[in-house]
Amino acid sequence: MKKLLTLTVLFITMMMINVDVSAQKVYDFVAVEKTPEYPGGMKKFYEYLGKNLKYPPVAKANKTSGRVFLTFIVEESGKLSDIKVIRGLSKETDAEAVRVLKESPKWNPGIIKRQPVRVRYNITVNFSDNPANAPRKAR
Repeated sequence: MKKLLTLTVLFITMMMINVDVSAQKVYDFVAVEKTPEYPGGMKKFYEYLGKNLKYPPVAKANKTSGRVFLTFIVEESGKLSDIKVIRGLSKETDAEAVRVLKESPKWNPGIIKRQPVRVRYNITVNFSDNPANAPRKAR
């Protein structure tokens, strides 16, 4: 009886772990039927960046410019999580790029078989003192 109870508990535990692992799977953005998207599309996302991204004063004083490469997960709910800098520029610009993504409105999630799924997404955020290189506002 003890062995049967132990096997039952072990089986239930394995089933719970298996369900949890499948719920946590993260797809690459090229492996989904519909990729995640900012509400209104990338044009609106760059408008959001243009309005909310603040050039850090230290970076401006040091004439730091360039791109910050980031990766994040668009959750099934559309919330952004696991935001990380892949290739940074300076600690100030990196922190600002992460801040603006953390505050981003929910995205439309990636879709596989009509179901929302977690998707890893990569993006660059440009920091430039030159207005010609700054994110453009939509017309």
